[in-house]
Amino acid sequence: MPHFDTIPETEPRLAGQGLRIGLIMSRFNTDVCEGLLDAAVAELRRLGVADADMHIATVPGALEVPLALQAMAESGRFHALIALGAVIRGETYHFELVSNESGAGVTRVGLDFGIPVANAILTTDTDDQALVRMSEKGTDAARVAVEMVNLQAALKGITE
Repeated sequence: MPHFDTIPETEPRLAGQGLRIGLIMSRFNTDVCEGLLDAAVAELRRLGVADADMHIATVPGALEVPLALQAMAESGRFHALIALGAVIRGETYHFELVSNESGAGVTRVGLDFGIPVANAILTTDTDDQALVRMSEKGTDAARVAVEMVNLQAALKGITE
């Protein structure tokens, strides 16, 4: 196995102090989405993000999340964004449409604006699966947002 001891490496950094984070939450499947939000906010606080540096906006459903993320990204007020939602399979093709389009839109906002966007829009077969995953996914999204801001800063040689 090759050794990489001589190659510079950027280590993951989860320091959230001074970071401004925007959170967009879908109101469809409210119980799951509020569980995602609770977990994300708790983890952001644990990582040092102040309540005053967070902003929460809600939208009707997962398809509306990317447009709200875009508005937040355009504002220039945020270091990172978090998308929160739950798309639970039904009996029609609508599940695939909403899952694919919301996911593509979330990714596009991050790439278009060069801002980290943590995607915590769950796509599950059942309500129970979503309820089981909401806490872990919300926590993970907060960690991803903070880590990616710090990584971008390090890769750009910027320290904030």
